Amino acid sequence: MTATGTFGLSTEARNLQWLLGNLVEEVPGLRSVAVVSSDGLLLLSSDPALTAAAPAGPARHGGPRGSSADLATIVSGIGSLTIGAAQLMDGGGVKQTMVNMDEGSVFVMSISDGSLLGVHAEPDCDMSVVAYHMALFVGRAGHVLTPELRSELRKSMESAL
Repeated sequence: MTATGTFGLSTEARNLQWLLGNLVEEVPGLRSVAVVSSDGLLLLSSDPALTAAAPAGPARHGGPRGSSADLATIVSGIGSLTIGAAQLMDGGGVKQTMVNMDEGSVFVMSISDGSLLGVHAEPDCDMSVVAYHMALFVGRAGHVLTPELRSELRKSMESAL
């Protein structure tokens, strides 16, 4: 069992929120960031309106609808599509996907057990910096994102909505 601290979240949940906050603060050009479970539910968000204990940091430019919930839907769909494509091509597991558009980019990276990290970035972002910091987040978060923690984060997001 995990100790519950401020905001009613366990230490592990607060640590993941802190890691997400660091990602948002340290990488210029990020619009929104979302951690999505394997079943497509939003677990963590850079959107203060959706996070009970939002990570501190400067306000970020919103996406088309300004919502990490929209990003979570997109990330889940991209993740599903690329996993299916990899299976059809006998390509193994999908590690990272990038969609580069005229007005921005979407990056999706596998975390663990089907969970995904998604980032919506400005069109002039440094893609290598974004990918590097995403990989750092995945490396730090992957081993702590247990089924129990995913359940806690899901409940926290549901109560924030």
